[in-house]
Amino acid sequence: MFKKLKENITELSYSAVNFAENALASNSGKEKKNAAISFIVNRLTIPAPIKPIVILLLTQFIDQSIEIAVTYMKSIRNEEN
Repeated sequence: MFKKLKENITELSYSAVNFAENALASNSGKEKKNAAISFIVNRLTIPAPIKPIVILLLTQFIDQSIEIAVTYMKSIRNEEN
């Protein structure tokens, strides 16, 4: 179960970072990260009763996925400039 969730989170993290950058262009990094986390959490297909528990267990993984996506997005921007 967690393996498939982690794959979904990894895939969603790139879209989440892109969404946060576009939606909150001038806001702080912390606000963008919170928006990216919400983006991911809202799109996970987990039954509502256990969703908070699963999210709690995967918080560190979600954070790491977002950081990897941010680094990747920055490298793309640097290559374009």
